[in-house]
Amino acid sequence: MKAIVYTRHGLPPEDPQSLVDADLPKPAPGPRDLLVKIRAIAVNPVDTKVRRGAPTDTPRVVGWDAVGTVEAVGPDVTLFKPGDDVYYAGSLARPGTYAEYGLVDERIAGHKPKSLSDADAAALPLTSLTAWELLFDRLGVPEGGGDGDALLIVGAAGGVGSILTQLARKLTGLRVIGTASRPETRAWVESLGAHDVIDHAHPLVDGLRAIGVQHVNYVASLTHTDAHYAQIVDALAPQGRLGVIDDPATLDAMPLKRKAISLHWELMFTRSLFETPDMIRQHEILERVAALIDAGTLRTTRGDHFGAINAENLRRAHALIESGRARGKIVLEGF
Repeated sequence: MKAIVYTRHGLPPEDPQSLVDADLPKPAPGPRDLLVKIRAIAVNPVDTKVRRGAPTDTPRVVGWDAVGTVEAVGPDVTLFKPGDDVYYAGSLARPGTYAEYGLVDERIAGHKPKSLSDADAAALPLTSLTAWELLFDRLGVPEGGGDGDALLIVGAAGGVGSILTQLARKLTGLRVIGTASRPETRAWVESLGAHDVIDHAHPLVDGLRAIGVQHVNYVASLTHTDAHYAQIVDALAPQGRLGVIDDPATLDAMPLKRKAISLHWELMFTRSLFETPDMIRQHEILERVAALIDAGTLRTTRGDHFGAINAENLRRAHALIESGRARGKIVLEGF
């Protein structure tokens, strides 16, 4: 099967050897696996982090978003059948989705939204799971709740921020405040339903006070947490909650003590890495997101379409993500 791999980590995306086209054996499904013929993928920051930072002795396939059709199933599969269209984000412990075929445990896959194209659906799995788990499982905001409280989303124009903004606006009573630093990203966050948008290139507390907010009850820090950390602590109300998804070099929890702020890490891959007893919740979340999409409650967060799935186009996508200027999700489609 066709695949895009890396064999040397640490190369910049502009280097032709950072990602290369390859031919690999077609995989065979295990007991609870779906064998999926992949039609569209999306690119995430984790893809670039693994390519840059994870040494490999053999050609490694990255990528953790896919849409395709189930071609075969393992003997213990009960949730899907051959011919089903699915979308999923996969597991860090397995080969990724930059390939014609992929394996995914049925407990972390969902039926593709019927109303979306393959490319539009490919933008959703990883970020939807991350945003849903962060908002409802980690920060503990109840669906339909949060009236009178506020959520600050730092980095609201990115992939996770784009779906988190919608979930918070549509499924809770929170006042949703996003951050964005450029006119085009500000307009994007506003279009997704944020009540307010402030500029994270300036002090967050100043931006909040300019819109009449003294403190927020929840912060979702999606990017550059280390740069904004002191401001986030300042902005949070006593007994507030901070959710983090990025990779600061260190994170000192002591500044949180005085306000009794709770710290919550979100990693979408935790359930699949450890095969937790509630691993099937990711299937349930993806099914719910698909229903909300098909009902018109949520919309795709697709940004740029970079064409066919090949090494050259994926190198371009990695370069844009590493520049920090991506808006929404970058998708690719077809081999």
